[in-house]
Amino acid sequence: MKKYTDEKIGDNHILTTIETPLLSNAFDKADEEKIENIQVYFSKIMEELGLDLKDESLSGTPYRFAKMYVKELFYGLNPNNKPKLSTFPNKYGYRKMLIEHDITIDSSCEHHFLPITGHAHIGYIPNEKVIGLSKINRLVDYYSHRPQVQERLCLQILNDLQETLNTQSVIVVLNAKHLCVSSRGIKDKDSSTTTIEYGGDFMDIACRNEFFQNLSKK
Repeated sequence: MKKYTDEKIGDNHILTTIETPLLSNAFDKADEEKIENIQVYFSKIMEELGLDLKDESLSGTPYRFAKMYVKELFYGLNPNNKPKLSTFPNKYGYRKMLIEHDITIDSSCEHHFLPITGHAHIGYIPNEKVIGLSKINRLVDYYSHRPQVQERLCLQILNDLQETLNTQSVIVVLNAKHLCVSSRGIKDKDSSTTTIEYGGDFMDIACRNEFFQNLSKK
């Protein structure tokens, strides 16, 4: 494992791939084994911080932490947990823009494992397929529940929807606050980060403007 002496190196947003970087054996172990191992490791971290694990309030923390990481915060790492994205034939012949506003983002930054929270706004122009609205929310939730970089999260959602809907005409806007900015480093409490990715008809500025005008009316 690399040892960084300059914090700036670890803050670099270098995307080597749109895919979340995973080991080839990432899912060889069952969740229960991972929880057991992380529990041991986190106990060591707490002890290094000088915390007394014999205290009644702290004794169960390593297990709670491990279970939270495997089952909750990072459930989106495992492709077996990916939601089934039901699509339907576009029998109505609907060809106008469809927008899902204010989808909750509840993620974690991969540099400090601190929360990223905010909202996603997603639009698409149907071709032969339409998708159940709740499936868009579930897809955002799935990709959010990984250690993430916001730029990658935006691209993962976009690419999956384009493939699922068999259209390039998808736009994804993420606006989020990063606790690694607000609680450490610069400690800026008010700033947020916006990322935008799109394709197909949304490459046309008039189409994008229509999308953003609809967002402003919500």
